[in-house]
Amino acid sequence: MKPDLHPEYREVVFQDTSSDLRFVTRSTIATNETTEFEGETYPLAKVEISSESHPFYTGKQILLDSGGRVERFRRRYSKMQGSGAAKASPPEPAAEKALPAEPAASAEPVEEPAAATDE
Repeated sequence: MKPDLHPEYREVVFQDTSSDLRFVTRSTIATNETTEFEGETYPLAKVEISSESHPFYTGKQILLDSGGRVERFRRRYSKMQGSGAAKASPPEPAAEKALPAEPAASAEPVEEPAAATDE
């Protein structure tokens, strides 16, 4: 096997920044920070969501605004509403192509077979 091909696999502390949960697991994640955990020094990886704060596991809906996405959307939407420009209507569906005509149904009544009766 070639030397220095694989990243270092070591114990790392992951910290949930929204709930301050910290746990140790093994990972190859690159990090420059370290922390003390249970008397040992470990590399530290910060995460926004873990099982402690995820809505699926907690049953609570919380809004995490990662990087201001919600605020950026609101600014764009308010510009569109405040500009006085007419709302853009959704595109109309394209006209359907005419399908070839189906053969006309016969005008003669169809005879149904007589039901067998036990009389």
